[in-house]
Order: sequence, then structure tokens, then C-alpha cells
Amino acid sequence: MAQQSTPDTLDPAPGANSSLDRPPTVEPDGGATLLAWAARMREEQPAWRDGSGHVHVFRHADVQRILADPATFSSDTVGVLSGGEKQAPRGTLLLLDPPLHGKMRRLVSKAFTPGLIAGLEPWITELTGQLLDAAPEGAFDLVDTLANPLPVTVIARMLGVPAGDRGRFQGWADQLLSTDPEDPDSVRRMEETAVTISAYLQGFIEARRREPLGDLLSTLVGAEVDGERLEDEDIASFATLLLLAGHITTSVLVGNALLCLDGDPGLLAKVRADRSLIPAVLEETLRLRPPFTRIERVTTTGTTVAGTAVGPGTLVHLWLLSANRDERVFEDADAFRPGRSNSRQIAFGHGIHYCIGAPLARLEGRIALEALLDRYDRIGVDHTVRLGWHGTNVFGARHLPLRVHRA
Repeated sequence: MAQQSTPDTLDPAPGANSSLDRPPTVEPDGGATLLAWAARMREEQPAWRDGSGHVHVFRHADVQRILADPATFSSDTVGVLSGGEKQAPRGTLLLLDPPLHGKMRRLVSKAFTPGLIAGLEPWITELTGQLLDAAPEGAFDLVDTLANPLPVTVIARMLGVPAGDRGRFQGWADQLLSTDPEDPDSVRRMEETAVTISAYLQGFIEARRREPLGDLLSTLVGAEVDGERLEDEDIASFATLLLLAGHITTSVLVGNALLCLDGDPGLLAKVRADRSLIPAVLEETLRLRPPFTRIERVTTTGTTVAGTAVGPGTLVHLWLLSANRDERVFEDADAFRPGRSNSRQIAFGHGIHYCIGAPLARLEGRIALEALLDRYDRIGVDHTVRLGWHGTNVFGARHLPLRVHRA
């Protein structure tokens, strides 16, 4: 398998533009071109430099190694993306490096506990039923009806903000998700949205400092490790992260699971008959169709990735979508096989930045699939409607029309 040290000379991949300055997008074919491109890059050019000088990494071993090396590959990409000297806000866990990351994560973990997540199950089950009660008979859009409002409502309740602001939360999440890390204007709009969210949350944070309630914001306000507490900026940053990552992970996971099962009616029947298979379905969905196609790091020093020299200050795109389909790790990697050993899938990241909200996403995904199977004896994607897809960073449908029949 070829490993060239001059990736810019690679011939154009199928579906990519002739100059190969940017990766293909998920639109308009739902990622088929992107997946074909990633498969070729895994084999022929596992580290590729795009037209902006960014480096893209495709193989599982390389992605995993980079995620496990925060000293060489920093998570604080804000300065590079904004073209300035900005640093990540203190509470934005995804963008922090050790030792501050460890301190912030310990503080946040005081509030975001397994017990808190498990205790939400009865209410999430009730909410899921209410959302499906409002669904039209016979056909509805899964994303609008369930996959979007479910996690947004859960997050609003966890934080202790008004459920009536769900539409505002949804709008902010959509704005954050539309960010293109290679477009400075897009990054600027993301920063403006984050400032807006922080200003919205500030009033609730101040109120909880005066009078704590039994919600996540109150617990974050009171969290303490080694005599240190979270500042308001930290709390607002974590809440923003929860809104973005917590919302899209569940929304896309539920839709992607239905897309995977729709392609295998026999498997769908087995899952309907044996609900204990649902966790395996979700894990395989996460491997085959991870919610986020890639994440970014920036080099702190000169290094080598897959035989390619990478200078300091280089933005590195780690393709989770490609790593999770690496044939060196997963046999018959493009096949949907629930029950395979998925311990090495990295949809939720790896190392110190492993997604703190992964248990919540799995819980919401399981409850949503159980509710759909309980309520409908026939569920299928309406293929007469052209699906619209998220951009390059998110691997899922913006809308997923279903045809259903009540059990």
C-alpha cells in the first residue's frame, strides 16, 4: 500500500474536485462519494495535505495514536481556525489540553454523573411517548418529530432552562452544526453564536448562585475539586458543549439507526422480536455512521503522521468516519453487523477527550428505538422523498421521512 510523502500530488479521488483542495461533502448522495474517497485515501494516502495546508488522517491506528497524544496534537484549535491568537474558553472541554482539561473534567464530572443519567430514564421514556403521540398517523419526519426535540428537551430540563425556549436551543444548535472549520467566516459565526448562548445562560447561572435548584446548572455551580469551583464562563461553555454535542449525537444516532435497519428488513424483524439486540444495533450504527465525520487537532511541534512530515501549528483533521471503516481493524468494514466486537470504534473519540455524554446518547437512542418498535409494527424510510443531508462534519440526514403502521 502506497505511502507518499507529497500528498498534494495525489491524483483526484472519485467524486472529488479536480484540484483536490477540499474533501467531498456528504451532500448530495448521503456520503457515498465521501466514503469512496476516504476508502481510497486509507489505502493510498493515509495523510493528505489539502489546498489550505491542513492535513487529513484516515487510518484507525493513526487517528487513535493522535487522540492519545495531546502533548503533540493540541485540542485548542481556536487560534488556528480563527486566524488569530484566541484560545479556547476554559470550560470548553473539547478544546482544552492538560492539565487544565483534567481539572475542568473532574469538576464537570461531579455534576454529570452516571447516576444522574440513569435517573432520567423514566422521564425520557415518558417524553418520547408524548412526542410520538403528537406524530401524524401513517407518515412523519423522524427528525422533526422525535430525533431533534427529544435531546433538546432533555438538555433543557437537565440545565433547568425553560422548555419553551426549545426552539431557540434548536436554532442555536443548527447554527453551530453548520460550521465549516475551513471557512473563517463560518468559524466567526460559530463564535458569535457561542457568545449569544453564553449571554442567555448567564442569567440562569447567577440565579442558581443565589438560590440553587435541583438541576445541572445548580450542581455545576456547587461543584468543587481541591478547593476550586467552576467560574461562570466554564459553566456556560460546558452547557454550550452539551447543547451541541448532546443534541446532534442523539439526533443523528436515532436517524442513522433507522437508516441502517431499513436496509435489512430481516434484521429489523429480529430486533423487533428481541429488544436486547438494540444496544448492539446502536454500537454498530455508531461505528458505521458516526454522528461526527471528523474532529480537529493542531500540532504543537513538528512531527510525522503516516510517513508524512507535519510542521508545528498545522491543523489536522481526524476522520472518525474513515477510521471506523478501516479494514485493518474491522472485518467486512462496510457491512452493518450488530454484535461484532466494536470495542475499538471511536465515534465518541478516544483518550482523555472521550465523550462525557456518551451514556446519555446511548440511553436516549435505546429508549427512542424501543418506543418506535413498541408503537409501530411496520417502519420504513420513505424513499420517494429525496433526503437532505448535513454538511461535511455531520454524517446524517437533516430530515428522515418515515412510513409507519400502528401496532
